[in-house]
Amino acid sequence: MSDIVAGIKVIDASALAALVFDEPEADLVAEYVRDRELVAPTLLSFEMANVCWVKIRRNPDEREALLAAFQTPGLVIETLDVDHQAVVELALQTGLTAYDASYLWLARDLSIKLVTLDRQLAALMEAAP
Repeated sequence: MSDIVAGIKVIDASALAALVFDEPEADLVAEYVRDRELVAPTLLSFEMANVCWVKIRRNPDEREALLAAFQTPGLVIETLDVDHQAVVELALQTGLTAYDASYLWLARDLSIKLVTLDRQLAALMEAAP
């Protein structure tokens, strides 16, 4: 699927977390977002805060490094509002959480690619009309 709006992609928390916290998939995600403008629903910052919290709970000895990575993501991401009623409808249709449906809805609404490591979300994006 090619971007209709050239150079812009929606990024979700799974993909951004891979970059921010240097997870194994970071290089793959970096290739997808290189030289692209990135957008996401406004909930992205809350999801990233939760990812950081989970990582600290699982690895308390890495607290300072995780907090440092969280505070300096190194990417500019424009956050956009979504149509919450449409997101709920999409979540009901697809079986996604409202959080994941927000990313899918935004990508579909803007007719652009979604960068995600979530297999279900990626499959639904590719299946979009």
